[in-house]
Amino acid sequence: MTAVFDPVHLQAALLDAVAASFAPPALLLQRQQQRLLRLLDAAREGSALYRERLPRAGAGAADWTRVPHVTRGELMGRWDEWVADPALRLDELRDFSRQAARVGEPWQGRYMVWESSGTSGQPGVFVQDARALAVYDALEAVRHRPPGPGAGRLFGPFAALQAMVGADRTALVTATGGHFASIVSFERLRRLNPWVAAQARSFSLLQPVAALVAALNDFQPTVIATYPTAAALLAEEAEAGRLRVRPRCVMTGGETLGPAVRARIQQALGATVRGSYGASEFLPIAWECAHGRLHVNEDWVILEPVDERHRPVPPGQAGHGVLLTNLANRVQPLIRYELGDHVTLHAGRCACGSALPVIEVRGRRDDVLRVPGRRRGQSVSLLPLALCTVVEEECGLFDFQLLQRDARTLVLRVPLRGDAAAAAIDRCRGALQHFAAAQGAGPIRVLGEAGCDVPRGRSGKACRVMPGVNV
Repeated sequence: MTAVFDPVHLQAALLDAVAASFAPPALLLQRQQQRLLRLLDAAREGSALYRERLPRAGAGAADWTRVPHVTRGELMGRWDEWVADPALRLDELRDFSRQAARVGEPWQGRYMVWESSGTSGQPGVFVQDARALAVYDALEAVRHRPPGPGAGRLFGPFAALQAMVGADRTALVTATGGHFASIVSFERLRRLNPWVAAQARSFSLLQPVAALVAALNDFQPTVIATYPTAAALLAEEAEAGRLRVRPRCVMTGGETLGPAVRARIQQALGATVRGSYGASEFLPIAWECAHGRLHVNEDWVILEPVDERHRPVPPGQAGHGVLLTNLANRVQPLIRYELGDHVTLHAGRCACGSALPVIEVRGRRDDVLRVPGRRRGQSVSLLPLALCTVVEEECGLFDFQLLQRDARTLVLRVPLRGDAAAAAIDRCRGALQHFAAAQGAGPIRVLGEAGCDVPRGRSGKACRVMPGVNV
């Protein structure tokens, strides 16, 4: 087997996801609480870190809400005490994640590994076993599939993987150079099923826009999965007549999808737009129904909107942050994990009929930077995700802010000082200038400011890329 896969658990997860999708709220809560108790037992047994902070075995789920929250920094700093399998060595996993050619490969034949982008200042490394992946696959196949023909066909585990693509030609437009959750999951599915491999292809956001457009024109996808800012850029290319594709659906995630951006994508590409909410810590947190509402997969994940002091907030009130508990992953338990986004949990049921609760998310929403092109009167768009990937993956800098001071000037602000700051700024300056030139931009300046605290937006995540002017 070329990727981590358990057909028995996938088949069970598929049947469960179908049955629970329109189950009564009481039944959903019952499943959630049963899985929570199993997770707590597994964490006590396998994780020394959680063993010291969880209530005693048999205390029930009620005492769980008093468990102190955890942060990414704390977990990564206590890796050996956190993970339930001592064979998972952080240095080995980080070395593996630096090898771009191995994206989608299993680690030790048992785990899929991906890393976060480092928006909180420190990238996380996340490990998934076959059971957790079966849950993610099932939720995606049943609840977060592109609407349209064949939406009800699920015959067996491999057919379920095929159903995630169906008869569509699916294009994933994302950062392909690192072991990020989206591309690792995508390449894993392509390795598992030749049909998926033939019908699905990934496209790098780091290539020049003209090259990306030409590749998509050649592939002619019927479904595009990408970030809202990237989808908006593709809409602009379609409006200009350069992108000549007519997808029936655009699936977005990773950033907040605003109404204006949604409308532009729909009009320019003639496609249905469906959003989602996920994270490296749990991929399919919520999916968007036909009524445009985000539904939490609460049978497998618990979200707790909290205030500044990590106290629960009532339905209808936006939280200062949100705590996440992953009920599927027992090898790397995440219990009351501080995720950071502003999440509002709404009371009442959605008109679509699903009993899964509805949330509203205000996550990171960066704007595209525009700089002058090499030709007179031309402007070039630089995507926030691509810029962040250049700084993180090529330069190894994870805590920064990039501002646009004027049409041709970017300012890189870093908390580092002295020689370390100077070296980091120099690395990033060359990488950013090379990237911008590859996109067709004219010469730009990259200035550096050391000793700066990176501000946090309303989402709790860093405001990484800040546009300053219209070109």
